[in-house]
Amino acid sequence: MAHIKGTASQEILRMLFEGSTFIIAAQSPRFWLRVYQHWFSGKPLRESQVRDAFSYLRRRRLIAIEKNNHQIYIRLTPEGEKHAGKFQINKLAIPVPQRWDGIWRLIIFDIPEKLKVKREAFRGKLRELGFHPLQKSIWAYPYPCEKEVMLLREFFNLQPRHIRALEVQRLEEDRFLREHFDLNG
Repeated sequence: MAHIKGTASQEILRMLFEGSTFIIAAQSPRFWLRVYQHWFSGKPLRESQVRDAFSYLRRRRLIAIEKNNHQIYIRLTPEGEKHAGKFQINKLAIPVPQRWDGIWRLIIFDIPEKLKVKREAFRGKLRELGFHPLQKSIWAYPYPCEKEVMLLREFFNLQPRHIRALEVQRLEEDRFLREHFDLNG
């Protein structure tokens, strides 16, 4: 996945990802600045920066801009959705409840060698989220996380047969995990 340059471009992708389509009446000669200011009031940018950001995203085929009856529709293309989703994944966090419910969440995965890049990225994201490895392809976490793991599976375009989430009430010799997650108190 290629890097998207510029804060304005990244913000535009993120906002379209969260809101799916944006519609604006195209009466003003300062159209692009009005669009950006509508979304990001308080962030000072020159009109040329905003116009360039939209042009850049359009050239990269990450957004589609369509005109219809004095309205302009701005939406993400499928490729744009992939890029915008990256920003969501980068901010992914698992909420930690006040008390542990005594259930271990195990993530097991068998991602084929031909998808090695995705496998390593998935493993890195588990590490980043705080999971602890039991084995190379089995990772543990003490709190509910199925929604976040399924989001990762979808983001990496993997199948249920590649990644499975289990809830385990008893895990043999889990003292090291309890210590790692500070659950002994």
